[in-house]
Amino acid sequence: MQARSALFDLYGDYLRPRGGRAPVAALVRLLAPLGIAAPAVRTAVSRMVRQGWLHPLRLSSGPGYLLTPKATRRLDDSSARIYRTGRLAWDGKFDLLVIEPPAARAERQRLASTLSFLGYGSIDTGTWVAPRPSDEVEHLLADAGIVFERFTAGHTGGLRGAAALVRRAWNLPELAAAYERFVQDARELVEQPPADDEAAYLARFTLVHRWRTFLFRDPQLPPVLLPDRWAGTAAAAFFDHHAARLRPPADRFVDRCLDNAQRPPVPA
Repeated sequence: MQARSALFDLYGDYLRPRGGRAPVAALVRLLAPLGIAAPAVRTAVSRMVRQGWLHPLRLSSGPGYLLTPKATRRLDDSSARIYRTGRLAWDGKFDLLVIEPPAARAERQRLASTLSFLGYGSIDTGTWVAPRPSDEVEHLLADAGIVFERFTAGHTGGLRGAAALVRRAWNLPELAAAYERFVQDARELVEQPPADDEAAYLARFTLVHRWRTFLFRDPQLPPVLLPDRWAGTAAAAFFDHHAARLRPPADRFVDRCLDNAQRPPVPA
């Protein structure tokens, strides 16, 4: 697990509801059960500050970091998608982007990853569609210097044509198989009773981290465009059950780490 990715998960799942700030000592302690060493945490924090995700501040217990408004918006959107609390209504229209892809391969890959995260699927290198418009996409494309056109589009083939378009833009069999693997792999992780609060925190953190990867793969298509008995539905129910079950002991561990980090050091 990468330190930067783990920090996004930590802030989004645990620290955002607690004010979006934490001392450095708490960040180090909270990522230690994941096998992430203190130098890696500090390096990742510095990188996130440079990228505008975190803001340094002085807390009563020492140096700490606060989520920026940009990070708060991104994490709130991610949380709604992770826990499926966002609106999934569909009006029968697609958000259609026609872009001029960057010349450099690395920039094209970075752009593709960003658009996938925002819920867009690729018809070809210059044409992307989403079942719902993203509030961020125009700002991100403009910041990246991407020339683009944007349309609201309805398929003339009706629901059948729309479903065919979806199958072009997303590999649904591959996505379904990924959901099935997620459930299979996660059973060993979450179905044994945790030994203590830290073990529950580690299991839940790992579960959420693995589930979060679907943010880059699944645009949460409306049910009418999905195959019958969609594997993502069963996987979401599995995730929701175990994430909720492990939440209380995981929260206790987080609160204990934050409390310990905020206490003044004991004189020698």
